[in-house]
Amino acid sequence: MADLKRTVLYDLHLELGGKMVPFAGYEMPVQYPMGVLKEHLHTRASAGLFDVSHMGQILLTAKSGRVEDAALALETLVPVDILGLPEGRQRYALFTNPEGGILDDLMVANRGDHLFVVVNAACKDEDLAHLKAHLSGTCDIGMVTDRALVALQGPKAEAALARLVPDVVDMKFMDVAIRQWDTAELWISRSGYTGEDGFEISVPNKFAEAFARKLLSMEEVAPIGLGARDSLRLEAGMCLYGHDIDTTTTPVEGNLTWAIQKARRTGGAREGGFPGAGRILKELTAGPARRRVGLRPEGRAPMREGTEVFAAAEGGQPIGKITSGGFGPSIEAPMAMAYLPAGLAEGATVYGEVRGKRLPAVIAAMPFQPTSYKR
Repeated sequence: MADLKRTVLYDLHLELGGKMVPFAGYEMPVQYPMGVLKEHLHTRASAGLFDVSHMGQILLTAKSGRVEDAALALETLVPVDILGLPEGRQRYALFTNPEGGILDDLMVANRGDHLFVVVNAACKDEDLAHLKAHLSGTCDIGMVTDRALVALQGPKAEAALARLVPDVVDMKFMDVAIRQWDTAELWISRSGYTGEDGFEISVPNKFAEAFARKLLSMEEVAPIGLGARDSLRLEAGMCLYGHDIDTTTTPVEGNLTWAIQKARRTGGAREGGFPGAGRILKELTAGPARRRVGLRPEGRAPMREGTEVFAAAEGGQPIGKITSGGFGPSIEAPMAMAYLPAGLAEGATVYGEVRGKRLPAVIAAMPFQPTSYKR
């Protein structure tokens, strides 16, 4: 793993017994001695701390000094209403390509005089180049390199963080705020990737380890690795970029139409104007040929990524493929996501081919595990 990068919390992961694996160009902890199953259940019941410092943190500031101009500039790259995003709030967004495919999914926050954008680790260099190629005429764009990012997730996350930053109790889901801890400036959002209430906190590198240790010293907080992060997000029905969404999937096929606000749709105040708008707007109206759906395999055997899905127990060609799959510790059953023909209704049975045998799975609503955001 010689050519892999390390986050500022790398030594702490080793001290905590983290099992390190390559992920998105970094050495990251896949699990700790507690193990993936217990880490998952601990996050659902209490509070888990994740190192997500490998993700990209980008500042986008209009040269005019007006955040509205930065919002309008970013809207040329995403099918999302950024102009209507109030100060102190953040929103899920997608970079699209001219074919309507997804280049990356991201979070965008309005911080009053600029936008703060968080992108996926594996895409961050391309995302920065994409922003600079298209927006550098009107905006100053910079990657933040001196900050770590941690996620505190679970029903006891608020109580834990409030010991250090008392007024986080006033934040609602998707609020963002800048607060002080010790002498460090924390960039806090009430969001995450588990379906649980929680926070993502950007902290200066020099304070990151002390901040993480302070949280981990609390009885309810445990360190959580990538293994449980994946099972938690799958139970929450959330997409993993490069698996469930990519350049070959549109936002409509990906069942992410909730992320495209009225203002950017046909007849909206700022209709289209983003890459792939022709295809995406057409699919919003007429529907796509295929769509991302949830599957609940019958029995106990998980259907993993790459499993081919068939309409019948015997014969015929595959009708789709599983993009994420595994066992859900909270639901005590296997779960999966797949792209299947759009005409198939919830409750229909399809068949995944596992080790040469076709096993039944029912098309199911997502999330598999109810979410618990603080609205």
